[in-house]
Amino acid sequence: MASAAEQMAANLSWAALGKATDLRQRIFFTIGLLMVYRLGTYIPVPGIDGTALREFMDTAGQGIGGMLSMFTGGAIKRMGIFALGIMPYISASIIIQLLASMVPALEQMKKEGEQGRKRMNQWTRYATVALATFQGYGIAMSIQAGGLAHTPGLYFTLACVVTLVGGTMFLMWLGEQITARGIGNGTSLIIFVGIVAEIPAALAQFLSQGRAGVISTPVIVGVIVMVVAVIAAVVFMERALRKIHIQYPRRQVGMKVYDGGSSHLPIKVNPAGVIPAIFASSLLLLPVTISTFSGAQTGPIMSTILAYFGPGQPLYLLFFVAMIVFFAYFYTANVSFKTEDVAENLKSQNGFIPGIRPGKKTEEYLEYVVNRILVLGSGYLALVCLFPEILRDTFAIPFYFGGTSVLIVVSVTMDTINQIQSHLLAHQYEGLIEKSNLRGKKRTSAPKAPARR
Repeated sequence: MASAAEQMAANLSWAALGKATDLRQRIFFTIGLLMVYRLGTYIPVPGIDGTALREFMDTAGQGIGGMLSMFTGGAIKRMGIFALGIMPYISASIIIQLLASMVPALEQMKKEGEQGRKRMNQWTRYATVALATFQGYGIAMSIQAGGLAHTPGLYFTLACVVTLVGGTMFLMWLGEQITARGIGNGTSLIIFVGIVAEIPAALAQFLSQGRAGVISTPVIVGVIVMVVAVIAAVVFMERALRKIHIQYPRRQVGMKVYDGGSSHLPIKVNPAGVIPAIFASSLLLLPVTISTFSGAQTGPIMSTILAYFGPGQPLYLLFFVAMIVFFAYFYTANVSFKTEDVAENLKSQNGFIPGIRPGKKTEEYLEYVVNRILVLGSGYLALVCLFPEILRDTFAIPFYFGGTSVLIVVSVTMDTINQIQSHLLAHQYEGLIEKSNLRGKKRTSAPKAPARR
């Protein structure tokens, strides 16, 4: 039988959005900050030759430039102040989380509660500045090497690095504000908006190529069918769970004896979410970014790297898949689903898996189950991210269509809908509590004494 919360969630109507004033304010606040982000992608970095940049991106935007444009919301194509996007912050967050699971001092800091969380966030900001400075310096030098700067030199390098690092830090602040005062998932929503904003232009270009006869009709139909299939697969796999039965023994509290209950421990087929794909993409985008703007001035080392690890190359695809699988296992085991902590929590709550002894045996069993599930989960991630890459390279699709972007868009959409439903459910609970309090006051109010004559 469904619980009261499940029944309320099933009967939840979107018409309740009109009554949830706080949720409406959060949605408008989120939309406003996302509009600020979109406006910032059109503000150029000082010292860039706009004419030369447009001419260059017209030729580079078909392949590598299109991939960079997808992940930065078009800012890299216009060399806007948000050209680095939010990726340095995401990379820094993942690195700090991974280090927290391996370094004892950081792990202890993570267990210190709110104070430890604030210190971890501060370290993440420092790491973001370091990564953004490194990437900004690489972009500044490559822009000068490609002849896209008005006055190359030390002043342009400093101005470019400061602008790009400042843009990334401002995006990080926007993401934190959306998470705290908006509908949540601030960083993910920034990436989501950047990807979605480039889809209409890319789709129009794709269809115009079909009308011009550059791409055949079967290829266009096949790409559309593939997009629908990939979206359906992502939705199905992201909602797929492996439920482990948990039993609780009979317990006595005072003079009352409570019967033992049972529940399920849900384990997602993909516990790591989009983190492995994002981390792998962010690592592979750095040499691509530098090579895009340096053009023919690329050094021998970078030329060798791109010859073997450029988009569409066999080693690039192999390295991409290997990183996705590695981070799927590593992030799940050390961050998203730590079997040791789960087994300890079950033991402290007197819960156990039927047929498995609490403690170490439960931990080993959970580790065995998770490792087997991740074979399917990491394979699904790799296939979703790899198949569009191969298709784009084989059929020469004139815009970047990546499985990572589809995975991010679908996952963020599902998470955002869940966040809105949670706010609506909380609003419904508050309304029921207020009604019950009012009824209770009416019932308990003492009758007035008759007036004396």
